[in-house]
Amino acid sequence: MFDLIVKGGTLPDGRVADIGIRGDRIAAVERLEGAPAREVIEATGDLVSPPFVDPHFHMDATLSYGLPRVNASGTLLEGIALWGELRDMATVEEMVERALAYCDWAVGMGLLAIRTHVDTTPDHLRGVTAMLEVKRRVRDYIDLQLVAFPQDGLYRTATGRANLIRALDMGVDVVGGIPHFERTMEAGRDSVADVARIAAERGLMLDLHCDETDDPLSRHVETLAAEVTRHGLGGRAAGSHLTSMHSMDNYYVSKLLPLIAESGMCAIPNPLINITLQGRHDTYPKRRGMTRVMEMLAHGITVGWGQDCVLDPWYSLGTADMLDVAFMGLHVAQMTHPAEMAKCFEMVTEGNAAILNLQGYGIRPGAMASLVVLDAGTPTEALRLRPARLAVVSKGQVVARTPRGDHALALPGRPGAARRRAPGRVPAHGAS
Repeated sequence: MFDLIVKGGTLPDGRVADIGIRGDRIAAVERLEGAPAREVIEATGDLVSPPFVDPHFHMDATLSYGLPRVNASGTLLEGIALWGELRDMATVEEMVERALAYCDWAVGMGLLAIRTHVDTTPDHLRGVTAMLEVKRRVRDYIDLQLVAFPQDGLYRTATGRANLIRALDMGVDVVGGIPHFERTMEAGRDSVADVARIAAERGLMLDLHCDETDDPLSRHVETLAAEVTRHGLGGRAAGSHLTSMHSMDNYYVSKLLPLIAESGMCAIPNPLINITLQGRHDTYPKRRGMTRVMEMLAHGITVGWGQDCVLDPWYSLGTADMLDVAFMGLHVAQMTHPAEMAKCFEMVTEGNAAILNLQGYGIRPGAMASLVVLDAGTPTEALRLRPARLAVVSKGQVVARTPRGDHALALPGRPGAARRRAPGRVPAHGAS
């Protein structure tokens, strides 16, 4: 007897299987003809995927767009300045309420694991208090990782380093930093070495906002790779954004990429936000704001797409849909071959799960029973459609359902319905 069977779904690798669930674990991934279950979800013809994962977000600021006012210039720096005002106005209760509303959106989209950076700059640490409470409230259905993030710099403010340590002592999971926002390049390099040492000594993961700038001389990722290698952090470390790499000299990058690959660290570009905030000082040609995704993948570096922002001082849109993120990523990174598009889907599922070091992730016997049923036939079709999540299962419980997204038509002489799913064969992974 199974508690739940998801029947006849197509897995991302193209296999068709039933998924039998007992308690909070997947018990079987095979044909389960006639097997009894308390509940059955019919998924024949639908894509069944492990849940979506977001490796980079700012939940303390989410759903605050327009407070204290709109970012008129659309720049990163104005967004940081606005947030500097808002974080001292917002109460713990307000931040908790906004974050929980976002988590509800995430559940409906099948986004069940999120790493969020929490600003540790203000001495009151209300954001840390709020996000720890959110983590407690959503733990039964969302895996939430918190990063101690000194938004104004580890050394740039008098209590920046002390507050980061306080946040870690309060229970924050990951060590953060922002070396390019320190006062000097030297201070930035020192901050990278400092936070890497803190992560190593505490046995924690490390995730830095790194070189989020158009300045090709912002090269803190080089120091990050060296420190990750020094401390043996490997895949427990990540560099987020890395946008300066889009402007770097090609010869220098030919040296840099092998160093990043050698370290084992991960990279997290955030396409929706990077292409919106970067290049604001350019006329034409205008830089895309995207790091070198294809080149990093070619070097064997784990790269995952991040959401970063939704309705906050930096970004005026967003819906908690990681397929939107991957869709934009494949366009700006020009990853349009079927195999590359399949990779983009993998980046917001398996790849991002690896970056977060999630345990028990995936669709296999013994894994956590968390998955999403999509109104699409393949990962590529899911990217094209960003379709309805017909069912979302988290830790063995059905937590969300959405009707199919078909259109009811009333055309002259042609009544009926229109499906957004393409008829016939969609090229599979690796097709030419």
